[in-house]
Amino acid sequence: MTPSFEELDFRTTPLGDISLRRRSDPRLAGELLYEVKLGEEFLMSSLFTEAEVQLSLLGLASLDGTDWDIVVGGLGLGYTAAAVLDDPAVRTLTVIEVMEPVIDWHRQGLVPLGKKLSSDSRCRLVQDDFFELAAAPGGFDHTDPTRLAHALLLDIDHSPSHWLNPGNGAFYTASGIRKMADKLLPGGVFGMWSNDLPDDAFVRLLGTVFESCEPHIVTFPNPYTGGQSSNTVYLSHKNRE
Repeated sequence: MTPSFEELDFRTTPLGDISLRRRSDPRLAGELLYEVKLGEEFLMSSLFTEAEVQLSLLGLASLDGTDWDIVVGGLGLGYTAAAVLDDPAVRTLTVIEVMEPVIDWHRQGLVPLGKKLSSDSRCRLVQDDFFELAAAPGGFDHTDPTRLAHALLLDIDHSPSHWLNPGNGAFYTASGIRKMADKLLPGGVFGMWSNDLPDDAFVRLLGTVFESCEPHIVTFPNPYTGGQSSNTVYLSHKNRE
């Protein structure tokens, strides 16, 4: 019989104590939930993943051709990355994750999608700071700094104004977004997840860098409230010229 609650891992990181938990809930017909906490703050849950998946689906649907090189910022429980790999047009996927334990959970098979990501030859899990790489010269691939991405999909902070690390704030400026956009191919796509409803000021900011930007509200059932919850996916398109 599976225990109702297990702490699968607990470690101290530069950003605080991070833990991976697995539990059952009688309200969910015995479905096992995987949750990640940073300190006392919940970062993610396997119960609410629709927007993470839509981040990939919406982003890739905007691309032309095949043989895409995709970069995902933030590994989490792997739902954004797994949805990228489901598309046969993807040539390479680079996932940038700052926390070593999160990568270890996938490589050790402690999370449901870990083996899928770790066993796919197109996928590389890289421990690094997405925001530092976004601001630095060159691309996101240390082995080929000149390689540009077809799409950059970001799921790290809670929203454009609610950051996990105060140092991330420099990214959410015209200068920060522009440096990141330089790592995209012409016609490339920048997609970003947010826990909050669309932020009009952030949409305007993205519009100063990209040819266009549209926020997509993604709704999904919430079994705890009996109603619907929603997240936002921002989708920005780089000029094709």
